[in-house]
Amino acid sequence: MRTFLSRSLVGVALWLSTFAPAVAQVTPVTPTTPAASDTTHKFENPAGVSPPVARVPWYKGKLVKATIVPAVLITYGATCINGNGLYSSYQANRDIHKLFPTFRTRLDDILIFAPYLELGGVLLAGVESRDDNLNIGLVVLKSELIMLSSVFLVKNLTKIRRPDNSDMLSFPSGHTAQAFLAASIVHNEFRHKSQWYGIGAYTIATSVAALRMINTKHWQSDVVAGAGFGILSAHLGYLTHRNRWGRKPILPKGMTLTPTWQQGASGVGMVWKL
Repeated sequence: MRTFLSRSLVGVALWLSTFAPAVAQVTPVTPTTPAASDTTHKFENPAGVSPPVARVPWYKGKLVKATIVPAVLITYGATCINGNGLYSSYQANRDIHKLFPTFRTRLDDILIFAPYLELGGVLLAGVESRDDNLNIGLVVLKSELIMLSSVFLVKNLTKIRRPDNSDMLSFPSGHTAQAFLAASIVHNEFRHKSQWYGIGAYTIATSVAALRMINTKHWQSDVVAGAGFGILSAHLGYLTHRNRWGRKPILPKGMTLTPTWQQGASGVGMVWKL
């Protein structure tokens, strides 16, 4: 028995001497926690990729803003044709001619282009417009085509008799549409400088509308809708124009033009700074 135990102890000692150094050299591997993902730049766009553009709600779009006022004016004008509406065209015509029973003038035929004269005068005075002269001319041409075609079409479709019974082309008022179109162009070109340019132009246009009713050429419905058609045509002219905005007026560098008045004669003065 003693011999067996001695041999066993010797065997254990030999095993430990053989494998203990290897066991001692084994380094326990501790589990590592994975590094937290970097979420700081998670939503940054990679180089060369444009950021997503947030869509503007339809009711905040340019088209809605450009058409809401003209739509209100045209709708009101259409609802008060003849004897319709809360305050009909017949009632307005009666009240106007109580105040101006015999007053007649041709001034409305002249004032329709007065806002364009204001536009030219302000440009000649050296006030910087929103757009250069070429773009202004293109917008005016396009707006005039829109206004003339739409007014002519509606006149021939509605066939409303004028207050003076001269014809059946009363609705809407072409004179009023022309005046408000020109006033809208002035307002858009110079409102960044002063709102008074637009106020003056719209005052002239409103005078044209009033004179058309005083002269028994149009009903209340005609002039209100005509104002809507004029403003709408100008706004559509700008919205559909694709030329580059914001360029300076086409004048040589250092040149300014100013209106002059001397000894009863008017003219234009030119100053060229070297």
